[in-house]
Amino acid sequence: MSQIVVVEDEPAIAELISINLRHAGHQVTLAATAEAARQEVDAMLPDLVVLDWMLPGQSGLALARFWRANARTRDLPIIMLTARGEEIDKVAGLDAGADDYLTKPFSTQELMARIRAVLRRKLPEALDDVVELAGLRIDPATHRISRGEVDLKMGPTEFRLLHFLMTHPERVHSRAQLLDRVWGDHVFIEERTVDVHVKRLREALSHAQCAGMVETVRGAGYRLTRHATLAPT
Repeated sequence: MSQIVVVEDEPAIAELISINLRHAGHQVTLAATAEAARQEVDAMLPDLVVLDWMLPGQSGLALARFWRANARTRDLPIIMLTARGEEIDKVAGLDAGADDYLTKPFSTQELMARIRAVLRRKLPEALDDVVELAGLRIDPATHRISRGEVDLKMGPTEFRLLHFLMTHPERVHSRAQLLDRVWGDHVFIEERTVDVHVKRLREALSHAQCAGMVETVRGAGYRLTRHATLAPT
């Protein structure tokens, strides 16, 4: 499950893209102007931006250049949408920093395929592959978690946290690293917030007797282990 910002000033197109992305399990934020898009990305660094070239005020091309010039957003994946179909325009969009370029009108199936391809290159853990560890199974495509015959329920943040830990097992992650990778470098979240969500994650996992898989490594952070203990340490 990835966080995607759609920057599009045509409501019908924005809504069509949003519906398809949400149906595929992504979290979507809409922005109709470059200024609104900058505010959304400043608040939380997304996994990908779908960016229209023609926007009120500042163009998408200028916005892409702005993000590429900023250290925090330099590697932000960008797919540019435009009615400009000439090769010179495509070159300009790619030179501005877009990872891919799609000309309007486009099919939603092609856009979704381009998004999957960019996420695969930029963020392998964002794919919809089922991950299983010590009987614990997480399916990003259906947003389901289970262990054996037990289905587990948890909030979206705990889901993202578990998915990240399960795709990086046995490795210790500091609170700052978890904020960056799970929350998307959210500038307003304090590190102790991680502890709150880890506690909630353990409470959800306790229904399948596997809360102990999430271990506290004192002075370092957290890790997910294949060997569940009776209680979190």
